Amino acid sequence: MNAPKDMSNYPYEQPFSFASWLNDWGVKIKKVINANFKLVLIVVLIGAALGLAYSIFKPVRYNAEITFSVEDSKSIGGGLLSSLGGSIGMDIGSLAGSGNGVLSGDNVLSLLKSKSMMAECLRSPYPIGNKTSSSTDSNKQSAISNYTIADRYADVYGLREKWAGKEKIGRAIYFGQPDQNVRLQDSLLKLIIKRIEEKELSVVKPDKKLSFFNIAINTKDELMSLMITKGIIKIATDFYVDAKVGRLKNNIERLEKRTDSISSLLNQQTYSATEDARLLLNVNPADINAPVYSEISQRDKMVLTTIYAELMKNLEVSKAALIQETPTVQIVDQTGFPLERIETEWYEGILLGALLSLLAITSILLFREEN
Repeated sequence: MNAPKDMSNYPYEQPFSFASWLNDWGVKIKKVINANFKLVLIVVLIGAALGLAYSIFKPVRYNAEITFSVEDSKSIGGGLLSSLGGSIGMDIGSLAGSGNGVLSGDNVLSLLKSKSMMAECLRSPYPIGNKTSSSTDSNKQSAISNYTIADRYADVYGLREKWAGKEKIGRAIYFGQPDQNVRLQDSLLKLIIKRIEEKELSVVKPDKKLSFFNIAINTKDELMSLMITKGIIKIATDFYVDAKVGRLKNNIERLEKRTDSISSLLNQQTYSATEDARLLLNVNPADINAPVYSEISQRDKMVLTTIYAELMKNLEVSKAALIQETPTVQIVDQTGFPLERIETEWYEGILLGALLSLLAITSILLFREEN
């Protein structure tokens, strides 16, 4: 049997205590601050002043939000099976294939961020001379025949002047007017869309179990925030409805044109049959073809009447199907003027600047002392 090892050769390891660790660091920080109190005080005051300046000069942003839900006749259902599946965390509707619509499930999150839809929204008109615009902005807008949301965005964020100052461009770019160099317009519009998607647009589904979606955008212009939010919802809704019931709409339009055509022919044939019947009363007995003409007119009238009745029936059935299949995008909640202001209060700026500067100078002093 081996002899026991001599434990005196091993150093004794103190048990770790988080409270002691914090206390040690607190003592170090207090010691460093006391030793460099004047320097720390000056840095904190400078940080507070910078925080105050930041809160004063930081532009105010306006946040617009819309909460909506999507109701689809094909997605409504599942009954007890869907309820039981939801209680155990399973989406029975998606497994059955009922959640494969354009605006079903989480597809709406990608649809509302579509670059083509955002481009269409930004190219929509922006009202000239609104109350939220300054006099300089109003003069710029008046000089443009078709002032769009993209033009307003470029003016608010200084992108138009920035691009005009570049040596390769050297001129202002306007979206509401025809431009020989469409590439420049598309490049600036692509930059605006990227900026909005990365910094200002938010599309979320607050609860996975519900069919509610929330879209929010915050920009430096109050009216522009609201217009972009509403514009995206309208464009996405129109796209969704057209994708779902576009074929039914086309069929109804063709049936309506066919029905109108048959109705016009039936009216003409009715007048013709009435005239033949009137002439038959005073017909010459030698004219053996007169009864034949009258019979043909009555027969054509009956055929057109039957065709017209079938077309009307099919038209009404198609309209009923269109109503049933048309999905509903219901606006649950939306913000109105005045919009929520996103800004940093002066006391928040002072406090934030002081804390950050205190943290920075303390970290530097501790690092110097440790080394």
